Amino acid sequence: MDLSLLYYSLQWLAGFIAFVTIWGWVPLDNWWVRGVEFPRIQIMVLGIIAWIGMIMFFSEWQLGQWLLFIVLSITLAFQLRMVLPYTKLWKKEVQKAKDKPEGQVHQLKIMVSNVLTPNDETQKLVDLVKHRQPDILITLETDKKWEKALQQIESDYPYTVKVPLDNLYGMHLYSKLELIDPEVKYLIIDDIPSIHTQLRLQGGRVIWLYCLHPMPPSPTEADKSTTRDAELLMVGKHIKENEQTAILAGDLNDVAWSKTTRRFQRISGLLDPRIGRHFINTFHVKYPFLRWALDHIFHSACFTVVDIRRMPSIGSDHFPVMTILQYEPEETSKQEGNAPTAEAEDVAEADSKIEEGKKEGKKMSDERKEAQGSFS
Repeated sequence: MDLSLLYYSLQWLAGFIAFVTIWGWVPLDNWWVRGVEFPRIQIMVLGIIAWIGMIMFFSEWQLGQWLLFIVLSITLAFQLRMVLPYTKLWKKEVQKAKDKPEGQVHQLKIMVSNVLTPNDETQKLVDLVKHRQPDILITLETDKKWEKALQQIESDYPYTVKVPLDNLYGMHLYSKLELIDPEVKYLIIDDIPSIHTQLRLQGGRVIWLYCLHPMPPSPTEADKSTTRDAELLMVGKHIKENEQTAILAGDLNDVAWSKTTRRFQRISGLLDPRIGRHFINTFHVKYPFLRWALDHIFHSACFTVVDIRRMPSIGSDHFPVMTILQYEPEETSKQEGNAPTAEAEDVAEADSKIEEGKKEGKKMSDERKEAQGSFS
């Protein structure tokens, strides 16, 4: 093998990793900038390969290679800082649930599943729900076809909110627990819903549940992440200002380590049960090396974690994810200290982003209505 070719290839890879990382620091909402926030695990793995590979040729370094190695080390350290919190090497943000006597255990099983509207393997989700018996099922991208298929589970789920749409943003909520005054809201874009409801837990405590599925930044969807960011920050701000005990779940079309999701946590005060545990990479099912977490759950400090894991494929491009929480209000004060705290800059940036998102959302709503009108 030509070692010089390997050496130059490693330098090219090191330069690419450094460039992609620095590119992600550009303060723009365009999809071609924000998109590099998604594959941090993959970037980190390739960066480690480049870092180790360059060391193997240490004796041949000149000034250029020294500078490249320093830049690579800095950018690789940044990627590691973003990714490592979602491994067992980090302190847990949410404690493991305690064993309690029967009758004192109040658990909540939540399943989130982006079904992929064209997916016809509806029975796989039905069978999974019947087997796993979640208390709450949140489905995304569900249309009339999926609504009809899911009628099979409705005898076990007396409380429902149904928003069937054929625009890839349909949403359904099925609950064994009482839903109080559920509302469907269109926060930013006129045809992209979210569900806001109060939920009565087993012990009688009432909390809030928010189900979201904002539009992603991509060349086929939104040119910018502005509307997605604004919707998430708007709900986070509402939770904090109203001092709500809340759970937020859904396909957020964002990754947990993005600047928006981290700011959302600081604004809302909600906890991420994955921190200190493991990745829950739900997308894309067909490409194991190109997977990241798009389906999320965040919750108030009165909940601890029994389990959180990815479910088997149902034929969608997303894996479903199941989270089992336990209501332990006595742990609230201890866990509140684990919640990231918002600073004045976060609040100001969130307010600015929400205003930008509303303007961008109105513009996109008008464009989508005009496009629909041209096809009618």
